[in-house]
Amino acid sequence: MSTQPTRIVVIGGSAAGPKAAAKARRMDEFAEIILFQREQELSMASCGFPYYVGGTFDDRNMLICTPAGIVRDPNFYGKAKGIEALVQTEALRIDREAKTVFLKHLPTGNERTLHYDRLILATGARPVCPAAPGFDLAGVQTLHSMGDADALRAVRDAKEVDKAVVVGGGLIGFEVCEALRLAGIDTTVIEKTKQILPFLDPDLGKLVENHIRAHGPDIIVGNGVAEFLGDNGKLVGVKLDNGTELPCQLAVVAVGVRPNIDLAQLAGLEIGDQGGIRVNDRMQTSDPDIYAAGDCVECTSLVTGRYVRAPYGDLANLQGRVAGQNVVKEGSAHFPGITQTGICKIFDYTVGFTGLSAQRAKAEGFTEIETATISGLDIPVFMSGKLLISKLVAERESGRILGFQCVGPGDVSKRVATMAMAIRGKLTVADMVNADLPYAPPYSLALDHTIVSAQVMENKLQGRMQGLTVTEVKERVDHGADCFVLDTRSPQEFEAMRLGIGETLIPLGALRDRLDELPQDKDREIILYCKISLRGYEAASILQQHGWRNVKVMEGGIMAWPYAREK
Repeated sequence: MSTQPTRIVVIGGSAAGPKAAAKARRMDEFAEIILFQREQELSMASCGFPYYVGGTFDDRNMLICTPAGIVRDPNFYGKAKGIEALVQTEALRIDREAKTVFLKHLPTGNERTLHYDRLILATGARPVCPAAPGFDLAGVQTLHSMGDADALRAVRDAKEVDKAVVVGGGLIGFEVCEALRLAGIDTTVIEKTKQILPFLDPDLGKLVENHIRAHGPDIIVGNGVAEFLGDNGKLVGVKLDNGTELPCQLAVVAVGVRPNIDLAQLAGLEIGDQGGIRVNDRMQTSDPDIYAAGDCVECTSLVTGRYVRAPYGDLANLQGRVAGQNVVKEGSAHFPGITQTGICKIFDYTVGFTGLSAQRAKAEGFTEIETATISGLDIPVFMSGKLLISKLVAERESGRILGFQCVGPGDVSKRVATMAMAIRGKLTVADMVNADLPYAPPYSLALDHTIVSAQVMENKLQGRMQGLTVTEVKERVDHGADCFVLDTRSPQEFEAMRLGIGETLIPLGALRDRLDELPQDKDREIILYCKISLRGYEAASILQQHGWRNVKVMEGGIMAWPYAREK
């Protein structure tokens, strides 16, 4: 007597869904697997949309093809994967008791009922749209689908738009900003909060803002869009909350996404406090026969232990793999949680982060934290090393690493990846100060940037160094604090670039012979720095051992200073 094969139905064909279906097929050659989604394309590399729009590559099929160049269409899934893939097909509702899904083929309007033994929801997310009049004007759009990418690429190729606005100062917003600017379009980014890239602390965020402005785009913070202005149905400008009107023919809304949970809610599945489908570490919903993965679910933070949303393509693939394995062999795969790691390219800078920023750590209840900011090269100067500026966040008492941010033209990715694994492994600063990482001049300094970051943090935690962020130094100077600011660079460096904050120049090599030029009140605050503050730290050590008791180092040096410099 033959046994009916298991039927696995997957709703959603972007990232998590196809990964889940493919994994389930590898686990069970004989299962009946049906995948469907509303859109025309399957398994789109949506993170590549801005680069297609910007002209990094011209063949749109590269966004939907395998590494071998085969387009992942229904025929591919049927022949290569043994998976029935349906496109332009919408799920209307789920009957959990009957274990059926009601479908509608959009071009024809035909409806059908599909039975499942196991169901996977990979319904993704929807773009958040501002509640502003005029959102339906021609020229206002998002960048969420292949259709959006095609429309923006057509705008780029037509060369008929000369002014554009990007609404939202996050990762996608600035990737779109770069794409439009490289197309010769005068672009302004509008961010409603006071800071761009909210996963960064303000001092690093300001450095990135300066870099973006240097490449042409304008940035407006602390202001939102009150209205999209139109003429004969076409966008002609935007009106900001403060009444300012900006002319433009294109507005790209990139203010984030929210989980697409309509089906799950209608089916009575548990929804979490963060607005996503609640799943366990097997990606199982409150119904044991229904799994969910990707942008529609909530994840567990490995730093705080709390539920969070993390709509990233890599996580969607990881979660889809776990769900696909468990629908065949329950409990055989686990997704423990995330460190919330991200990275993006913005002109010549890379911006990366993992774990918590200092401001986020405080908001999450970590009251006793320490930070360490450093500047330095990714590889030696004789190998044409490039600048990195990073900020490490750790608990004071335990030394546990909580977060890491890194920006600059150097190899940010390697350093963020290293720290992401340190956070995942619950490593401490002490674990990282002697980390055995790969070294050769083409790839790293003898002491990698991450190791130096940990060593600076260790110096602070053990009281060998007192540090100030550039923002703290700026605030002291602006408020007329009684501090003595000492630049320890060479005269040539001083003439080429100075901060203009009343600093005194005494090069490190001359310091021991010029101690009498320093404040003789040994309790007066002295702030030292150099280009990256290595010489500043060495000078601080000298002064401390000569009796000065209130010596501080401006962390990261001039390279981390985001404010206007004086020549």
